[in-house]
Amino acid sequence: MPRRPAGHTRGRAAVLASLTVTALVAAGHPSGAAPAPSPTDADSMNQAFDRAAAEYDVPRDLLAAVGYGETHLNGHAGRPSQDNGYGVMHLVSNPVNHSLEKASTLTGESTADLRKDTGTNILGGAAVLRDHADALGLDKAERADIDAWYPAVARYSGAEGAISALYADTVYTFLAEGLRATVAGGERVSVTSRPVSPEKGPLAKAEVTTQSPDYPPALWVAANSANFATGRTATVDKVVIHVTQGSYAGTISWFQNATSKVSSHYVVRSSDGQVTQMVRDKDTAYHAKTANASSLGIEHEGFIDDPSWFTDTMYRSSAALTKYLCDRYGIAKDRSHIIGHSEAPGNDHTDPGANWNWTYYMQLVGGSAGGADGLSFTSYTAQKKGSTGSQVKALQTLLNQQGYEAGTADGVFGSATESAVRAFQTARGLGADGMVGPKTWTALLSAGTTPTLTSGASGDAVKRLQRALTAALGRTVAADGAFGTNTDKAVRDYQSARSLEADGSVGPDTWAALQSGL
Repeated sequence: MPRRPAGHTRGRAAVLASLTVTALVAAGHPSGAAPAPSPTDADSMNQAFDRAAAEYDVPRDLLAAVGYGETHLNGHAGRPSQDNGYGVMHLVSNPVNHSLEKASTLTGESTADLRKDTGTNILGGAAVLRDHADALGLDKAERADIDAWYPAVARYSGAEGAISALYADTVYTFLAEGLRATVAGGERVSVTSRPVSPEKGPLAKAEVTTQSPDYPPALWVAANSANFATGRTATVDKVVIHVTQGSYAGTISWFQNATSKVSSHYVVRSSDGQVTQMVRDKDTAYHAKTANASSLGIEHEGFIDDPSWFTDTMYRSSAALTKYLCDRYGIAKDRSHIIGHSEAPGNDHTDPGANWNWTYYMQLVGGSAGGADGLSFTSYTAQKKGSTGSQVKALQTLLNQQGYEAGTADGVFGSATESAVRAFQTARGLGADGMVGPKTWTALLSAGTTPTLTSGASGDAVKRLQRALTAALGRTVAADGAFGTNTDKAVRDYQSARSLEADGSVGPDTWAALQSGL
């Protein structure tokens, strides 16, 4: 979490208190919605999502995916995020986003209950989403189509343009890939994966495409000029590790907000390790108080009390960035120079907290390979009930990630795994025999988002493509995440064999074929 520059005496709470919050919507529920009994924390979260979805005619899985993208369904006991958002649905009260107050007006619930009571908070999130849908003119039939909600989800972010699209894209990624979260009390909340084709409208062209001027793999979105100082007054000799206490898109939006008076040089996404640079290395971001002038700040999406945000992909991506910065600026790769926000002089913050794995992170920064991803193999062999081993564990991991309950990923193909396989096969139109052969492997490995990929692309989507091609073609396509000559040939071979246009470009038709197990 960032800190404003040394000497800045007005806290964020004081800024918020000095502003008059105005009602943004008319009182009452959206048209056609009747008041419901106020939910309580005693209810299960699944019940709360079901009730709120029915009350405001919002798709239940969409509502859960928004909440997961915001908080991993953790209300953090009513404590605010860095941009003053509360609860599972991250209802916000700050100078540019008043979704908390809007939820109160729409539901009739107090802001205190919306902040602290999980069921009420979820109801408020559904009300705000429905209000955005009404403002966009979505009728009942359109509200039944999950793809039609994309612009409403973008508005829920409180951001604009490319950042709101980035937020909505994340939500639809969760819908495409599925998710399973264990929440307070051990309850499981799942969203089953499905093909999605969101109707983006004017946001279709609102993408962040500018590359970082300092770190080539990163995107570039400039922080507001009020939130950093041009130039340096000290030599850069350290990297400071932060945790955002909020979402990736929300953090980027907050650093663009002139009232925040905070920023960092880089922000790293949890799900896929995407990096966005917001302040040039040569300039002074406001992230670590007295250490600002001599450090580079890296924010990591998530909350310090929830280790589920600290994915292996995030660790690897961040470590690659830190290694690059250390090499470029001659920073020693040790814990005296790669520090947490809590270790920066004069700071009172606790991030990255006890859940951050410093030992693993420093191994990665030092160049340690750190082990395989557990999903990539030179070939994928048939699996059925009674099978055991690493490929069964990979199968279970993929099924669980997509919302199919395969049980613990223990490498033993039992009844739960068989049931999950059958459910997945049914959803994909495959023969539901519970056995995992080339078609099921191909559909399972390719499940998720469907970005257009061409030669020169890189990242996790390319790695997912390479794994699926390995299963579909029956030959090894190295899952290195780089779309090079060998991957191009494999794509063309696959396209030719499936009577697709063999142009080497992986677009909707090629993804559709892979995800159908062809």
